[in-house]
This record gives sequence, structure tokens and C-alpha cells, in this order.
Amino acid sequence: MKVGFIGLGTMGLGMALNLRKAGYDLVVYDVRKESAQPLLAAGATWAASIGELGSVADVVFTSVPGPKEMQEVGLGKGGLLESMKPGSVWFDLTTNSPTVVRSVHEQCAEKGIALLDAPVSGGPAGANSGKLAIYVGGDRNTFDAQKKLLDAIGDQVIYVGPVGAGGVAKIVHNCASLTIRMVIAEVISLGVKAGVEPLELWHAVRQGAIGRARTFDRIGDQYLQNKYDPPNFALRLAHKDLMLSLDLGKELGVPMKYAQVTNEDFTEALARDWGSRDSRSPMQLQNERAGVTIQCSAEDVKKTLARA
Repeated sequence: MKVGFIGLGTMGLGMALNLRKAGYDLVVYDVRKESAQPLLAAGATWAASIGELGSVADVVFTSVPGPKEMQEVGLGKGGLLESMKPGSVWFDLTTNSPTVVRSVHEQCAEKGIALLDAPVSGGPAGANSGKLAIYVGGDRNTFDAQKKLLDAIGDQVIYVGPVGAGGVAKIVHNCASLTIRMVIAEVISLGVKAGVEPLELWHAVRQGAIGRARTFDRIGDQYLQNKYDPPNFALRLAHKDLMLSLDLGKELGVPMKYAQVTNEDFTEALARDWGSRDSRSPMQLQNERAGVTIQCSAEDVKKTLARA
């Protein structure tokens, strides 16, 4: 089996090197040939164009900046859609638009090419070490047939669902990461302005309940089961603590934008007489606004946690 890899930037180079280290016959392409030098030294073959790579590879990986570049590589003149053979497989590792991926997938399917979205999480260090999560959306049989190949570049290869589902999972992951870091900046700035030394504050927070837990592990008991009674920490008590933080911010002149937004939802939940329910109950308000119902069984939550 010949494997093609397009896009040898900070993420792509490490992943491609790991494919070569695993013994795969690798052909590579990038807009800058110098990027491929470590791979060529390791025995990979250079393709003079995207079309040349697509015509010889059985499986192609693309790792490019975004939707525009992915469409250019796939649908442009001399691109993968024109050159890949029927029966070949394309894994797009790009953090991409699920809508774009589904559109390109339809066009690939007409040519007998299987496109799966497979964005990765772990950063350049993970790309180099192979410690990556790979979120895969697409045909399940194709995924199963190629999983060993994916295992060469990631240690958490996860089938999420139909095409586009991998990208949705990555977008959700990154949105949480980007938003949570801003909340952390808000509360740490509050603590420091209140007179606590940053490292001591960091150490103290890390030893609390939220600091010791994996963030997403904590949503299984209440939120995913839509079960907020009996409470672990009652909303009325949590609201008191939230107000203490807002009062301290006002006293010290620290903007508390994210805490204010949270307080709006807490206030609405209290108006619904949810004060004796768990402090996570305001999360249900967002589900209502989004028009979704989330209610998983305790048994299924337990099984999912066991997969980690």
C-alpha cells in the first residue's frame, strides 16, 4: 500500500514522519519542497504535484490550514478529485468546516473515492510523539479497514460517526478550550488583584474539586443524564459563591464578563425555582435555547467513561 501525505507544516511533518517510522511506503507533497527534507532523508518519495501524488497513492492524508486550502487541494485543477483512483481513501486531518467536508465527500463519492474527516488534537508535540487524538467521521467499514494506519499517527483514534462528525467533535473541543482559558484568565486576574501570589493561587485552585478533575469527566453524573436531584452542590449556594466573586470584582475594579453571563443564567434558573437542584442545572437552559434534548442513561455514561 502506498500512502500519500500533503501538507508538511508543524503538524503534518510529525505525522508523516511517524507513518514512515511505522514502515509505510510514503509519497509526500508540500508547496515548499524544503519542508520535506526530513522525510526524504527517511526514505519517503517526493511528488512533483498534488495530481502526481493522488495518482499513485492508495490512501491520502491532507493536513492544511483550513477549508479553503482543503477544497483547493481536493477540487482544484490537478487536485485529488481528478487524480485519485476509484477505491482509494482520503483522510482530511484539517480542522475543517463539517459543511465543506460533507460537500466534498459527495463529490468524491461520485468518483468512487472515500473521504473521511479526521482532525487531530495534541499540537505539534503530539504530532511528533504520536500522542494525538484523531476524531474520525465517515464510512465505518473504511475506518475499520484503515485503523492500523491511523494508529501510526495517534494513540487515541476515535470513530465519532458519519462524515463531518469528526470535525464537529474537534470544533466542540477547541471552542471549549478557547473559552475556558478566557474564564481562567478572568478568575486568576481576580485572585491576583485581591492580593494572592499567582503561583500560590494556581497551586491552591489545582487542589480543589475542579482542579483535580478532568473537566469533561464531571458532566456525566448530572448534565448528560439530565438529572439534577438530589444536588451535589445546591444552586442557591453556588449562586451565593458566584455573587461573592462578582462583588469582589466590583470592589477591585476587575471586569468579570464571563461570570456576569453565568449569573444571568443562574438568575433565570433561580426564577424557575431550581434553587434546591444541583448547581449544574442552569446548563439545561442552553439545551433549551439550542432546541436539543440530552438524556443519557447512567449505564451508558459509565460505559463511555470506561473507554477512555
